[in-house]
Amino acid sequence: MFATLWYACTPKTVTIERVKENADYKKADSFLYVNNDSAFYYYNNVVVNGKDSVLVAMAYNNMSVLQSSVGDYWGSQESLLTSLTYLNENKERDHSCLAADYNELGSVSLELKHFDDAIKYYDLAIRFAKDSGYQRVVLNNKAVVYQKKKNFNQAISLYLSILNKSKTDTKEYARVISNLAKTRWLQNPDYDAAPELLAALQMRQKEGDLWGQNASYAHLSDYYKNSHPDSAFIYADKMYSITRQINNPNDELEALQKLIMLGSPQMAKQYFSRYQFLSDSLQNAWNTAKNQFALIRYEVGKNKMENLKLQQENTERKLQVAHQRLLLIVILVFIVSAVVITITWYKKRKQKMLWETQTAIRENRLQTSQKVHDVVANGLYLIMMEMEHKQGIDKEHLLDRIEGLYEQSRDISYEQPEQLHQNFYEELAGLITSFATPATKIMIVGNNSGLWTGVDSTAKHEVKHILQEWMVNMNKHSQAQNVVVKFERQDNYIIITYKDDGIGFRRDFTYGNGFTNTENRIRSIGGRFIFEQPDKGVKIHVSFPIT
Repeated sequence: MFATLWYACTPKTVTIERVKENADYKKADSFLYVNNDSAFYYYNNVVVNGKDSVLVAMAYNNMSVLQSSVGDYWGSQESLLTSLTYLNENKERDHSCLAADYNELGSVSLELKHFDDAIKYYDLAIRFAKDSGYQRVVLNNKAVVYQKKKNFNQAISLYLSILNKSKTDTKEYARVISNLAKTRWLQNPDYDAAPELLAALQMRQKEGDLWGQNASYAHLSDYYKNSHPDSAFIYADKMYSITRQINNPNDELEALQKLIMLGSPQMAKQYFSRYQFLSDSLQNAWNTAKNQFALIRYEVGKNKMENLKLQQENTERKLQVAHQRLLLIVILVFIVSAVVITITWYKKRKQKMLWETQTAIRENRLQTSQKVHDVVANGLYLIMMEMEHKQGIDKEHLLDRIEGLYEQSRDISYEQPEQLHQNFYEELAGLITSFATPATKIMIVGNNSGLWTGVDSTAKHEVKHILQEWMVNMNKHSQAQNVVVKFERQDNYIIITYKDDGIGFRRDFTYGNGFTNTENRIRSIGGRFIFEQPDKGVKIHVSFPIT
């Protein structure tokens, strides 16, 4: 929140006519900060095809800024060092771009926490900078390095050296005042920095400087964090609002961190959810951008040797030939490697296909066994239960049930998804209570329509058959008098707890097909289960994510 980056060499370092003549550079500038992939592509075209060394250096500098903006600091450093190779310290027209390159190298080194390197590069930037305003920007950045190193005296000295000279530029003057006040406070926690911090904020508000206001709110929140947490929270909230207005996700993350620490537990949870989402999205965007930049450079890199040949002096032709030969060797090695890799891949692919075929056969057998168990065995058991415990069985209804079971058994090998009722919770309740008998009471807790909102049909299908398996085993083996099935929804999970007061499992108990099928079903929906055996009865916990 201290440093101010000076973005790239400006077109003034070469003649305007040359910039206008280079169509790729004009296109790159038009896409800069609008569509960075396209900007990077056209800057890279300038690098490959450009004939003016300063124009190429400017393109590399802009590419480094784009790389740094997505956290690719090593790639940015490489681009800057390449830019320097196109510049001559003895040519005055190159000095502005040299200053910009060294300033960017200082900023990249600061991000990488290479503080001594950063100071070295900032000194070189000051050496080549001709504009006094730009020199003050670099000095401000250099002061940031000393502040990070906790060399507060040196940082304060630098800020004081540019304070009075900055008065002609309100934005710059406010930045120096705010940075100086915070550094003094960091050096001495008893220092009253509030008047200066607030004065800087007022200047920035008057100027409509949203980026500057963002920095001021960050400083004020840090300053009041221990002494006045309520004030710190208010400034953090203002910072959060500004970061969203200027679309600055990095500083938005910083603001959210402050709000999480300063807000109430309920608010912290809301802010943390946003923080986690933004952090993941930003990281994904950065990774995508890095990969895209690397791909762009790779695609146009094939022509780089020819471009270098056009740019080098006639005395370097022999070196270019050596480079071309080296490129040819690399291509040959690449082709040979590709052939070897292709042959190896083909052999492994054949082995994998054989393994997948065998695995598919085994899985098909397992699925058929599981369907026989679910459809035939458990279906027949439910009919037996009704015949045993219900009075006045309807013969026609019974025959329809048996005929349906027969039809299902005929189609057992076909993948026909089960049709679940719209009110799944009622269907589930009916299934569970159908196992109740005069000797066994069954209680259901938490099963309602809201519980199953957002749960997909696959998970519902598996849950139904898992519960059916439990209830069949309970009725067959447990001798339980009381059964409780409890349903809960916590965060993004459904939790089901089964408990009875029966005889429990024997010590020599081993899994049969029913329990194996149950375990496979739970795992197929990303769930997990735990069996417990208390002093009396059985207790089973199952949880699975809502997807």
